[in-house]
Amino acid sequence: MLVAAAVCPCPPLLVPEVAAGAAPELDAARAACLDAVGVLAAARPDLLIAVGPADEAGRGAHPEGASGSFSGFGVDLRVRLGTSDTGSGRDLPPSLSVAAWLLSRAEWAASPVEGLGVGEPLEPERCIAAGRELSARAARVALLVMGDGSACRTLKAPGYLDERAAAFDAAAARALSTADVAALQALDAPLAYELKAAGRAPWQVLAGAAEGAEPGGQLLYDDAPYGVGYYVAAWS
Repeated sequence: MLVAAAVCPCPPLLVPEVAAGAAPELDAARAACLDAVGVLAAARPDLLIAVGPADEAGRGAHPEGASGSFSGFGVDLRVRLGTSDTGSGRDLPPSLSVAAWLLSRAEWAASPVEGLGVGEPLEPERCIAAGRELSARAARVALLVMGDGSACRTLKAPGYLDERAAAFDAAAARALSTADVAALQALDAPLAYELKAAGRAPWQVLAGAAEGAEPGGQLLYDDAPYGVGYYVAAWS
């Protein structure tokens, strides 16, 4: 059963070594993420599962001990899910590497940690079904859900300016702030894909996991640096 969830953005720029001189611009987001991870630890889960968007190579389950690298972003830095050093045959996708970095920064030791990479085009029904399966993995399950809102909030955004982006992001922020499971499940998947909203699928996995749990929600951060919607929320 889901006992807590933290929702965090997943840009590699969240890692100071990657952001370099621009690192202070996301200090508030980093602090909010660590606060959200603290909510997870306080829930004393039996299992923590990090969920994030992934390309085809990174989709599916990643066991505790799986590692990831930021070498593709010009930084010689490796991270690992949890404390096990058993590793696996493939690297974590960038979103789960950021999750692993956050957990390392928070000195996570509350439970074993696993990962799930989710394809951004995955249909809402399959996302919701995956979330239900995750919530049944242990008596007390916590999720660290990585994902961004639209990437079309400004002219300089990665997806350029799209007038639909602000309304989409506002609806997502409301749902995350109030732990509105139905509203997350109802997010428009084709529109999210057009707006390059990488968080849609992971958020709908969360919505499936939270069915019947009736959590309370709190939005800890809501901003759009670089024209991309970044949110941090804590559910418990």
